[in-house]
Amino acid sequence: MSKVLVPLAPGFEDLEAVTLVDLLRRAGIDVVTAGLTPGLVQGARGMRMQPDATLDAVLGQDFDMIALPGGMPGAENLKQDHRIQALLKKMAAAGKYTVAICAAPIALAEAGLLHGKKATSYPGFLDKLNLPATTYLDDAVVVDGRIVTSRGPGTAMDFALELIALLQGEAKRAQVEAGLVRPSPR
Repeated sequence: MSKVLVPLAPGFEDLEAVTLVDLLRRAGIDVVTAGLTPGLVQGARGMRMQPDATLDAVLGQDFDMIALPGGMPGAENLKQDHRIQALLKKMAAAGKYTVAICAAPIALAEAGLLHGKKATSYPGFLDKLNLPATTYLDDAVVVDGRIVTSRGPGTAMDFALELIALLQGEAKRAQVEAGLVRPSPR
């Protein structure tokens, strides 16, 4: 069974965090939410979530993927946390997935993981940084090897479904998506 870490920093984007956790768990993926500090974590829109554990408590565990929700100041908190930065580098070096949505790709950039990669983010984040070795795209979801990025709250389902496909295959993605009763694009 695949195992995914979703760190929750104060100011995380509520919709993105909930969508990631919900859809990955629907696919039978073991998702561990971890707060940067003990206790409830408040999202950018005021929702409070009780993480499964603290980040310190899970640092020694083996994960197949780390998935960073965006939001502000959540993404900045992830970018500035030395434990997150070390974990991103360690997981990338081990060939694990490092993925981020909305503003959170700035944490991947800080870790040096976007060098020579294609990526996207919420408008005004990655595209405004001086990252000459990164190709910025406007796509909803961008997969470049083991780096996956996405645009924002409106792309959260597409992002989570892509992560399911990468970890569990297209059949599992289709099964989860069918249960969501998503409308066809107009």
